[in-house]
Amino acid sequence: MIEVDNISKSFGNNVVLREVSFRVAEGESLAIIGRSGTGKSVLLKHLVGLMMPDAGTVRVRGASLNEMNERELLTVRRQFGMLFQGAALFDSMNVFENIAFPLRRAGVTDEAEIEQRVMEMLRLVEMPGVESNLLSELSGGMRKRVGLARAIVHRPTIILYDEPTTGLDPVVSDSIDQLMRRVRDQFNITSIVITHDMRSARRIGQRIIYLREGQVYLDAPADEVFNSTDPVVSRFVKGEADLKEVELS
Repeated sequence: MIEVDNISKSFGNNVVLREVSFRVAEGESLAIIGRSGTGKSVLLKHLVGLMMPDAGTVRVRGASLNEMNERELLTVRRQFGMLFQGAALFDSMNVFENIAFPLRRAGVTDEAEIEQRVMEMLRLVEMPGVESNLLSELSGGMRKRVGLARAIVHRPTIILYDEPTTGLDPVVSDSIDQLMRRVRDQFNITSIVITHDMRSARRIGQRIIYLREGQVYLDAPADEVFNSTDPVVSRFVKGEADLKEVELS
């Protein structure tokens, strides 16, 4: 589904990504973990062509993003859904209009179809009956659910999650993780999750990539990552500080 081949990216003298390579299969869930500033968000932007690498190639379904113009990139981006860290909903719109927004932008004008698809998504995220609510009436977990409903209402084949459980308590985080798995399994959606939440990474990621200093330090099944005897990996997943690294950062 997605192929990343030896991509590198720098901003001035700051090298953010260094020859990063990996593959994501159709229907797979990949979690990307790593310390802040290791290039996770920059990598995510490369997957949808919002940034282009200084070297290397990103392919979606075999098509190279590097060789596309903006119109072609827009076509590729329609295959993606995105759940942003803060949900990125519109405060001026109610729940229904937020979820319907991508459909209207895509040119869907049949109001009956829009209503049917919005209500279907609300049932999927277990929030029926809140379509008229304003965002100010929703909790943080409810906003995440609305954000997910909006991300999948146009039926993408790939969904990107940017810190989906940040700021949520453990119980709500678990419910969001369960919902993400349900969406993946029900629609066979390819999922890529950036997270600092190791519980979420373990629940969601069938495979995990650990980015360190802009490079793929480890790419392995989740169990292998969380049972790793490598001290660098083990300290990170357990949340244990390396005092030498802290002093240097």
